This record gives sequence, structure tokens and C-alpha cells, in this order.
Amino acid sequence: MNANETDIVVSGNYVSFATRKRSSDWVATPVWFAPDRGSYYVFSAGEAGKVKRLRNFSESRIATCTMNGTLTGEWRDTHAYVLDTPADMNTALTALRRKYGWQMLAADFFSHLTGKMARRAYIRIDP
Repeated sequence: MNANETDIVVSGNYVSFATRKRSSDWVATPVWFAPDRGSYYVFSAGEAGKVKRLRNFSESRIATCTMNGTLTGEWRDTHAYVLDTPADMNTALTALRRKYGWQMLAADFFSHLTGKMARRAYIRIDP
């Protein structure tokens, strides 16, 4: 990615995050994301399809989008990995809280209340 592409991705609130199925089809989902040290971090329910697909294929792609998933930018090929160490998960959570502030804290609060926080997965996306 060149500097202009990075700026475009950093400035939005959502990216469409696409993961590959065994059939080679792509499944895209709009997600919050946070840049940190050249990577992007997202979170998801631990049992979500995107998490399961990433365990089979690290190939992914991202594009800026609206909240409902309408693309506003070009697809960029990436590789994504489900994080499994507490340190890596903390890096992701810190980046997301830094970007989304009170919104992320509210999401965390309700995830704690419903018991979903412990089942959350964090994903690192590398350009």
C-alpha cells in the first residue's frame, strides 16, 4: 500500500473484511477496524464464520465501506490471522479502544454483561 491508500483506510470507521471459503468464494462483512504499526485489528464473535474461515485460509481482503457494507473504496489483498496470545489480543483491544473511544468501551461493557467478551476473537490484518 502506498501512503495515500493507508490514509484512506485509516480515515474511515468501517472496512468490508472478506474471507475466503473452501469453494474460493469470498464472504464480506463490514467491521470496525483500528490501524496499529502497519497492521489493522478487528474483533468478532469467536464462533463467527469469518473466524472459522481464517483458520483454513489466511488470504483476505479489505475495502473501505459504509456501516451497511456498501463499498466506498477498492479491494486490497491482505492476510489475516486470529490472535491467540493475551499480549496480541491486548494490542488489538488497545488499538480499537484508542480509535473508537467510548463506543468501544460501550461495546465492551455490553459484551461483559452478556458473557460474550470471553468468547470474542481478535484478528490482525496485514497488508
